[in-house]
This record gives sequence, C-alpha cells and structure tokens, in this order.
Amino acid sequence: MSVRAIGNLERGESLGPQRATVIALADALRLTGECRDELLRAARSGQRRNPAPGPGLMAMPRAVPDFTGRGQEVGWLASLTDGSPDEPAPIVVISGQPGVGKTSLAVHAVSELSHRFPDGYFFVDLRGLEARPLDPGVVLERLIRALAPTRHRLPLDVGDRAALYRSVVAERRIAVVLDNAADEAQVRPLLPATGAVLTVITSRRLLTGLEGVARLPLPPLPDAEARHLLEHLIPGLPTADHATDAISRLAHSCGNLPLALRIVGNRMASRPDWSPDRLAARLEGEERRLDALTAGDLEVTAAFELSYAQLSGVARQLFRRLSLMPGPHCGPQLASVLGGLPDADTEDALDELVELGLLQSGFTARYRLHDLIRIFARRRLEQEEPEDERAAVETRAVDWLLDTAIAAGRWFEPDYHKTLPEHRDDRAQLDSPEAAQQWLMTEADGWLAALELAAATGRWQRVVDVAEAMHWFSDRWIHWGYWPRVFTLSSNAAAELADHTAAATHLNYLSWAHNTCLGDTAGASECARRAHAEAVMAGDLRQQAWADSYLAVALLKAGDAHGALPLAARAMRGFRTVNDREGMVMHALSTLGRALERTGKPGEALRAYRHRLTLASDPATAPSPVIAGMTRVSAARDIGLLHITQGRWREAIAALEPAVAWEQASNIPQWQAQMYAALGRARRELGQTEGALADVDRAIAIHEQIGDDNAVKAIQALRNGLGPDPSTRSTTETTS
Repeated sequence: MSVRAIGNLERGESLGPQRATVIALADALRLTGECRDELLRAARSGQRRNPAPGPGLMAMPRAVPDFTGRGQEVGWLASLTDGSPDEPAPIVVISGQPGVGKTSLAVHAVSELSHRFPDGYFFVDLRGLEARPLDPGVVLERLIRALAPTRHRLPLDVGDRAALYRSVVAERRIAVVLDNAADEAQVRPLLPATGAVLTVITSRRLLTGLEGVARLPLPPLPDAEARHLLEHLIPGLPTADHATDAISRLAHSCGNLPLALRIVGNRMASRPDWSPDRLAARLEGEERRLDALTAGDLEVTAAFELSYAQLSGVARQLFRRLSLMPGPHCGPQLASVLGGLPDADTEDALDELVELGLLQSGFTARYRLHDLIRIFARRRLEQEEPEDERAAVETRAVDWLLDTAIAAGRWFEPDYHKTLPEHRDDRAQLDSPEAAQQWLMTEADGWLAALELAAATGRWQRVVDVAEAMHWFSDRWIHWGYWPRVFTLSSNAAAELADHTAAATHLNYLSWAHNTCLGDTAGASECARRAHAEAVMAGDLRQQAWADSYLAVALLKAGDAHGALPLAARAMRGFRTVNDREGMVMHALSTLGRALERTGKPGEALRAYRHRLTLASDPATAPSPVIAGMTRVSAARDIGLLHITQGRWREAIAALEPAVAWEQASNIPQWQAQMYAALGRARRELGQTEGALADVDRAIAIHEQIGDDNAVKAIQALRNGLGPDPSTRSTTETTS
C-alpha cells in the first residue's frame, strides 16, 4: 500500500482500502482459509462504497458571493429536503424569463444547503436553447461516472441507463442542478424515484408535462430587493433621497432583472466618478435609441450596451467574436483564435469580460456567454464588422478546431509512434496521447459543432478527414454518445463527394457505432450491407472485407451465428488478399472463431484462435505493436475460455496464465476479471482450492472496482460453489 493511500485513510479521505489492495496484503501475509476470509470481510464492511465525488466532476459553478434576496424561495427549497428517504425524491422546476436569476438561485440554494448533501452535489448545463441540446443518455453517463468513477460498463439503452442512475442514487444524499432544460423529454430520464436526492431543474419553459414536481415560477426581484442589490454592488452611495430615487430608476431601467442589475452595478463600481443620476439618465437614453433584442428585454439591452461601451477596444472585439464560437463554451486557446490576439492579450480581455459580468467562467478555464448576452454580442458583431471579416473569423475558428481534432485523433492510429502528427499549433500542446485525449474530450462540444458547421456549408472533404482521424480514438471513448452522429455526417459527406471508397469506409465506421454505441444490430447490419455495396462499386477489397466482418459481428450479436459464419470466413479471405493485418488478426479471426464456437465446431474454433495468437506473436505477421499486444491477450483468453467450456482445466490454465500477465499492458479490466474467474473455475475443478479462491477474489475485486454488480454476484456464487459458471463468454460477446 502506498504512503499516499495510508495518508488518505488517516485523513478520512478513504474509509477503507480497495479490495484489490486487501487481497495483495493477504497474499503477502500468506493468509489462507478462515483468516483470509475474515480479513476480506472486515475490509468490505469498512470500505466506503459511495465516496463523495471530488472537485471537477460536474462541479457546481461558484455561487455568487453577494447574492441578494430570494430568502423565501431558498427557505422553501430547504423545506423540500426534510422528507423521508422512502418518500418520492424532491424535484423542483424553476422557470422564468432570461436574466431573472434561475441558475444563480439554484446554485446559491444548493451551496447554502450543502451540509445536507454529504455525498456531493452536481451541476449539468443541458444546453436547452441550442440547436442540439445535451442528449439525456450523455447526461446519465456523466452523472453515473461522477457518482461512481470506477464503473466502466454502462448500459447502452437510455431507459436502462436511467434505471442504473436511480439505483446508484437510491441510498445517497446528493443534489443535482439540471440547468437550462429544453423540454420534458430531455429531463424525464434524469429524475430519481425515491430517496434523498434533490433535483433542481431550471428552464425558460414551464415544463408542464412533468408530473409530481414542485414548481417555482421566478419573477423579477421585488423593488426593495432590486434596490438592495444595487446598493450592495455600488460602494459609497450617498443616502440622500434623490440618490435613492436614482437607484430606483436604475433598477426600473433594468426591469429588476438580476443579470442586468449586476452589470449596471459593476459599471458603477468601476466608474466612481459617475453618479446614480448620470447613469440612470444614460440608461433611459439608451432605451429610446435601441431596439429590443427580444420582446420584453429592452431594459436588459440598455444595460448591456452601457457595459459594452466601457470595454477596452481589444475586449470589445473579443466579446463580439466570442458569439461565433461553434460550441456552447470555449477555452482561452479558441478565444485567442477568434480574437486574432496573442495569448497574453486574450487572457487580459477575458479577465476584463469576466470582471464586468459579460462572460461566465468556472474553475476550469472554460468561458461561456449567457444566451441573452450572446445574442447581443452577435448583434454588435453584425453592426460593427463587415460580413467578409465575420465569415473569415468563423472559418478560422472552425478550421482551428477541425485541424486540432485531426492532429489529436492521429495520435491513436496504430502507427502514430512512427510518424508524429504534423500539426504544431502552439495553442494546443498535443505532445502525447494523454494530452491529445484530454483535448478531444474537453473540446468535444466545440469540434463536434465545428464538424456540423462544415457539413452544413458543404465542406465534405473536411468532414471526412475529421471523422477518419477519430476512427481509432472512438474505441477509447465508446460512451461519449455522439459517434453515430460523427460517422453519419462523414458517410453522408462521402456520398456527396461521390467517393465510393470513402463511403464504404465511413459506412463501416457507422456500422461499428450502431453496434457498439447503440446496441442497434439492425442498424449496424444495414450500414454494413450498404458499405459492402459501395466497396464493390469502388473495387475496394479491403472495405468489402471490413463490411463482411462488421456484418458478421452484428449477426452474432443478434444471435445468428450460422449467418455470421460464412461472412466471417469471407472477410478472412478478403483481408488475406489485401494483407490487412489489423482486419484479419484483430477482427475477422476473432469473429470467425466465435461463430465456429457457437455453431458447434469447437475444434475449428480452437484452431482459429491459435492461428490468431501465432499471427499476433510473430513480428513478420503481426499488426502494429499496440494492436498486436491487445490481440495476443484476446486470442489467449479465447483459447482458455474455450478449454473451460470443454472441461480441459490444465489446458485452460496454461493459456490463461500468460494472458493475465500480458494483459497488464493493455489494462482492460473486463478481460482481467473474466480471465481470473476462469482461472478460479479451472483451479477449483483441479482441487487447487487456495489458488482458486485467490483468483476468484481478484475477479470480484476488479468487478467491484468497475461497478459491475451483476458480475460480482455471479462470481460470488462461483466462490461459494453455487450457481452457473460466470467465467464463460456471454452469448452476445463478439468483439475483443
């Protein structure tokens, strides 16, 4: 156990070690029998199963430090958290017009009540006003991973994922803010059933279709609270009656909306030589000259206009151009691209915009414009910058996102270690696979939005190039939720280019996305068949083989092993013809072996698995090193599991023991657990009780770590000598 782990225990950051750590201790102490079991039981009882998530995992934005008013609303929200865990979970919908303070109230209330949520509190921007609001399946993935960061396996179906979320939060005291909801359909899967989970939804819509929720329609601040907020924001105000009257006029000009009041207060605080009378007169003058951005927001527009006029020239330009960022938020690098500014000047301008309340910033150097301010910024851009210049700025931002995405994605191609990506933009330091992966995940909303823009403007080759760069990376982030969209865009773009080879390639990628990301075997089959037809028209034997292999996988997952078998065999022949080692060794041979196994031909399946292991182990026939390493593990695992099904226990151990050692490099926990469980089964059958228990304990520890509760129960039954054997392969497992 590391010094850091011991320190975490002493400080109370961990209430118990991971099960794998306890097993390592038991092995080191040579504990056996009842003594070993007693130690494992003690560790399990002391282990905190549901730790509060750390900062940065869907973290709550910083609460407004000078939040004013809304005392009744906060008290009412607090009263909703007093119920029994057996009662329906409290769900609140806060609705109201733009700028009324819905998000600020939700964040402030949860922050004030944080002591009631010892298991954590979370914030999700649902992006309900954008063209593509956040998918509920993606939200569920983020919530589950924030609550259970070691859980690797999630259901693909949104309904199943929602059920898992409800079970994860059932015994926890947490708060979740679902900000900026689009409609009822988006939030309904995100709602818990019972328990001590406070869910606060904010939306401009009333969301009247939601049942069993408490509703809080939020009006503008009362006059007294609006005046009090301004008085709090503006230091050194005179107390004379005329000054109080001017404050009232200021509040009225802002419509008593907290967003506008805060902007006006910031302007006054930064201009101590201005009087409330002077500012009120200017605002009233702006009211007469400006059109409203949207009905009812005339006062807010005036407040924005006044703050905008006080910005430095550099900050004004950046503010206008931030309205062109493709996604909902950006980092300082994209801001620098949009502004056409050096990094230092960009950071100064961002600080100026944040300081004046025109730009929102969290703890992670991500910046976003309130949707109303974004409309205002876009309007100023259209008024002050020529159309050709606006188009050039937008194109520059889109190109930077797409170029950087391509460079980042290339790190995950099989031969990336031989030829480093050519992209060398100082703003995005992609000097390692880890940095590339971090950029792709952090900027996913941005580069996906840029990809959508490229498709919408007919830049078909750019769309194909970006999606091609994502092919290998997509295997590392299966649960992102948008790979079907990415490869739909690219397959459509390839069709527009009338490029049959590209169309076949990207329809094959889309088949993978339907199969792996959506669990849609029918959609996967259709895409694979279309890919094969395109490949035939192109005369491309490689893509014909990939289409056959993807179709075989889809049929296997659908339970049609007899239909999959000839396709897998044909894919093998095709890959051999074009010498595609990745396709033949990594994909087709595995699919062929499983099809043979499930059609009652274990001997032929074993020969296929052994041939695969031989090819992956021989430098003359192996694919790229990373793929070869994973394939060796997968092939040896398949051999061992096949021996298990045939009752050949010693042969199974001989295959699985080296596979477990090789697997340390690949680090795929599901494979590790499966092999340890199989080893435990084989050792038990040979009477090697102590070794069997040690292997089974390791399998249980891994499944507990990744959150696979069903597997834990099944392998626990194996440990007790009861129930079916969980070491065998699922009938739907078709890929390595």
